[in-house]
Amino acid sequence: MNYLSVENVAKSFGERVLFDTISFGINKDQKIGFVAKNGSGKTSLLHIIAGLDIPDTGQVISRKEITISFLPQEPNLDPSLSVEETIFASDNSTLKIIENYEKALLDMEDQDAYQKAFEAMDAAQAWDFETQYKQILFKLKLDDLNRKVAMLSGGQKKRLALAVLLLSKPDLVILDEPTNHLDLEMIEWLEEYFKKENLTLFMVTHDRYFLENVCNEIVELEDGVLYTYKGNYAYYLENKEARRASEAAELAKTKQLYKKELDWMRRQPKARTTKSKSRIDDFYKIKEAAHKRRLEHEVQLEINMERLGGKILEFHKVSKAFNNLTLLDNFEYVFKTGERIGIIGKNGTGKTTFLNVMTGAIPPDSGKVIVGDTVKFGYYTQSGIQEKKGQKVIDVIKEFGDFIPLKKGRIISAGQLLERFLFDGKKQHDYVEKLSGGERKRLYLCTVFIQNPNFLILDEPTNDLDVVTLNVLESFLLDFPGCLLVVSHDRYFMDKIVDHLFVFKGDGVIENFPGNYSDFRAYEGGIHNAFAKSSLQDSRLLGERSGKAKQEQQKEAPQETKEKVSWKEKQHSGNLSYQEQKEHAKLERDIAKLEREKSEKEKIFLDPSLTQEQITKESAQLQLIISQLEEKEERWFELSSKLEG
Repeated sequence: MNYLSVENVAKSFGERVLFDTISFGINKDQKIGFVAKNGSGKTSLLHIIAGLDIPDTGQVISRKEITISFLPQEPNLDPSLSVEETIFASDNSTLKIIENYEKALLDMEDQDAYQKAFEAMDAAQAWDFETQYKQILFKLKLDDLNRKVAMLSGGQKKRLALAVLLLSKPDLVILDEPTNHLDLEMIEWLEEYFKKENLTLFMVTHDRYFLENVCNEIVELEDGVLYTYKGNYAYYLENKEARRASEAAELAKTKQLYKKELDWMRRQPKARTTKSKSRIDDFYKIKEAAHKRRLEHEVQLEINMERLGGKILEFHKVSKAFNNLTLLDNFEYVFKTGERIGIIGKNGTGKTTFLNVMTGAIPPDSGKVIVGDTVKFGYYTQSGIQEKKGQKVIDVIKEFGDFIPLKKGRIISAGQLLERFLFDGKKQHDYVEKLSGGERKRLYLCTVFIQNPNFLILDEPTNDLDVVTLNVLESFLLDFPGCLLVVSHDRYFMDKIVDHLFVFKGDGVIENFPGNYSDFRAYEGGIHNAFAKSSLQDSRLLGERSGKAKQEQQKEAPQETKEKVSWKEKQHSGNLSYQEQKEHAKLERDIAKLEREKSEKEKIFLDPSLTQEQITKESAQLQLIISQLEEKEERWFELSSKLEG
């Protein structure tokens, strides 16, 4: 059953065309993830579908009897209402019955009112719904029902808006970044909820595990063309690569035909026959196709990093508290070269405070933080870029200099750097206030990286970034040779770039865990598909060998106890020492990187224009990559055999 149809919809802002004559449908029980680059108009399209905006041309047609609910990135709630009043203000008739029943419970002396409310609950079969209602409020941590919306934080408002949406039981749910401002526990709960509920979804999200585990269809808008993939995120990745390979092969054939026809055109006499004129017309069509270039705006981050000395960063018995809330309690740690640490934990456990103490933004209550003389922090905060009125994109970068140093002694101008960050010449002279949320984040990342840091601190860097930019950012971070510390609720992102976690438990307790996020969830005896998630990346991140080893490790993990103990006390990694565990994780990343390099190098040999000298040079480089790959694979299998033993 078709719920909604988008027919030839177009939207522009001035000269800027977001999308033009796009069409698709949303059917009952579909759970669609919409993927596009920042600035492509994802949020504008959601607003049009939800009826909050109108297209320049085209129309959106929906079935009259269905209800549609929209969750925007920034919820629009009445600040004068309480949490409970906001929930009961929805149009759900069952909620009205529950509201009357809750009021009757407060005044049991009025037996008539209580009896009527009780009978209404029976008649509407609202008891199960009341249980679900309370479960949703509990899971979303909305326990203070009398608190005014005006007093809520951004995250609390998002959770309240989400609760209102879930309890309204709409036929079609439209979501714009639903996981923003939610901690990992809530994200996983919401993921499971959407998986099991019979809801029709159309969503924009940067959370790729969410796309993988919830969606049964991916729709991508790329260069103004819509592509539909009838599967989850892993299916989308696989088939997108196949589509691009097919397009590349077709383009190669077209180029060959173009060369042939070009030679024919040059040899033709001036007098043309009807047949030759037809062939000439065809030639120009071939020429147009052969010169077509895909707009692959991939950031190539080659910033040169300043050297790190022997002493990097040390915490000595550091404590920090606000009022009666302890966030750090005698925390000790000495950072080493090349560490890649992820920070996870519930909201309010002190993650951002930890970063601020580390960088000297706030002092510790006791203890010492010692920063090495050669350390240069690059700190990406949640507050984002501090724009100045009337400031243009290019001016933001030029505040840090006109030229940026790259590797091997090369330099690029501020304008060239911006192009690498997906800002073309025209966009560079736009005012910052005109940028989309994702474009501002991308510009902010640019300002952090060009300062040439050797210790990167990223606080929720993935919010508002599109999947394309996330893949580029991950590629850079995998190659970044300095220290890296990341706070993120993006599980896919964390799994891909870190091999070590600081788990903030609350009350100043920080657990030091050697592994990525999925490793930790499996160790904790958490969600049943933790390693199914890891398998999503096997072919693109760790390779099949990683997935098999992790599945074996998961089987061996003890299930009979749920008590939280240190990983050192609970040896779940076979016979591997701590250093071997770290080496094992690093080998997986190195192998994945070498496999990508090998694949890219092999593609070079498809170029028919290669000279013999170039072939010899590329062959030598390929052989070196293969040798390194074999060496690391041998060591990986050696460690894996110990792990399995």
